[in-house]
Amino acid sequence: MPANPSGNPLLRLNALGQSVWYDYIRRDLLSGELARLIAEDGLKGMTSNPSIFEKAIAASELYDDDVRRAAAAGKGPEEIFESLAVADVRQAADVFRPVYEATGGNDGFVSIEVGPRLALDTRGSIDEARRLWKACDRPNVMVKIPGTEAGVPAIRQCLTEGININITLLFSVPRHRQVMEAYLQAMESRVAAGQPVGKIRSVASFFVSRVDTNVDKKLDAIAKAGDGAGGRSAADRQKAKDLRGRVGIANARLAYQAFREVFESPRFAKLKAKGVAVQRPLWASTSTKDPAYPDLYYIEALIGPETVDTIPPETFAAYRDHGDPQVRIEDDLDGARAAFAGIAELGIDEAAVSQELEDEGVKKFTDSFDQLLKAVEGKEAAIRVS
Repeated sequence: MPANPSGNPLLRLNALGQSVWYDYIRRDLLSGELARLIAEDGLKGMTSNPSIFEKAIAASELYDDDVRRAAAAGKGPEEIFESLAVADVRQAADVFRPVYEATGGNDGFVSIEVGPRLALDTRGSIDEARRLWKACDRPNVMVKIPGTEAGVPAIRQCLTEGININITLLFSVPRHRQVMEAYLQAMESRVAAGQPVGKIRSVASFFVSRVDTNVDKKLDAIAKAGDGAGGRSAADRQKAKDLRGRVGIANARLAYQAFREVFESPRFAKLKAKGVAVQRPLWASTSTKDPAYPDLYYIEALIGPETVDTIPPETFAAYRDHGDPQVRIEDDLDGARAAFAGIAELGIDEAAVSQELEDEGVKKFTDSFDQLLKAVEGKEAAIRVS
């Protein structure tokens, strides 16, 4: 029996100002189940990435006919994958179109990502984002560009051209500030040029649980370091234990404070008067990776107005069953700042952690993309043999 008999907790998240998106896409979901999730659970959007598509295409036969036709037409693995991804995103966007219209263009988005090999290639990211935007040909599509150093100017250029952008792989508040600045500059450029701005949307996808995965390993090493040469004091070991699982949420809460500072500023007020929407923070990687933490640990902590949470299917179902929606995004901000002061005192470099996470994120998606292309090649070969 659900823990919230008075109402669906997912719908209550919407009432608190947080949009729930689905961190998953697969062709069989689009024919009926997606419409049910929208109608019954208030689902407001969908995100995809190379890892999600790799699982969808490699682990099912849903795409085999399309692979067969594309291979027969002489297309290579990358071209085949892009055609499959674009087809799914277009279909999903059509299912979400009523949500897009009902929310005045604020929700109902489906995201498609530029190739992860382009994460460090500004010009390549711009060119691919343009191509994907044109291929999808839907106003409620967002193109995902990683928020790397090379990605920031690509993000700014694409937004200036009127392309909806989901900035992915954000792990630090300083980089979050950079992408917010890129958004403001793009919108200011369009306003100055007399170009329309009312339908452009962007989200800044801030990754959460991966931060704890990284920092907790460092804290665990400190907690296990005994006295003596190379060891740590009892006080340090205890502090490391106390800080475990606190930094990911602290990081997101401080990012939300940066968001409020930027989008409640006089500078943005001028843009808002011209019809520019805020660039909402999107909480990504909110499923719990460590079994020591509750299954809804990150979702519950980061509920707040003008935010998005993209949730994988298992966690989505868990929230429907026993979520406890309350606005908590600004709880214990002093504790959030103290968490960062604490890891610094233990010698954990915040900037180094963010760079490690960005590098790992790019590698993970690149590896998934490579595996995806191998899977497509394998299906091509099997189809030719049959």
